[in-house]
Amino acid sequence: MNEDAVPATAEGEAIRKRSVKIAGHSTSLSLEGVFWDALKEVAAGRGLSLNALIEEIDRGRGSNLSSAVRVYLLNHYRRAAKDTSRQGPSAGSSGRP
Repeated sequence: MNEDAVPATAEGEAIRKRSVKIAGHSTSLSLEGVFWDALKEVAAGRGLSLNALIEEIDRGRGSNLSSAVRVYLLNHYRRAAKDTSRQGPSAGSSGRP
């Protein structure tokens, strides 16, 4: 996977352009660094390579790949937050700050 830095966004997070292989074809994907970090985290948590997760997202996308990855990650972390809030305080927690 190749990485090229692009000028920083208004939020100060540089967009990184990387080459990835999807279904045997090379393509480029441009995402902010925080999204690359989150993508790596989700892939590792699921026991997938980064390319395998990107291929999975690509198969279900309806928009451009960069947007599809961002939406996938947003939904992933929303589900995780919802699941955490449903579980309530952890068993060892008193529930006090």
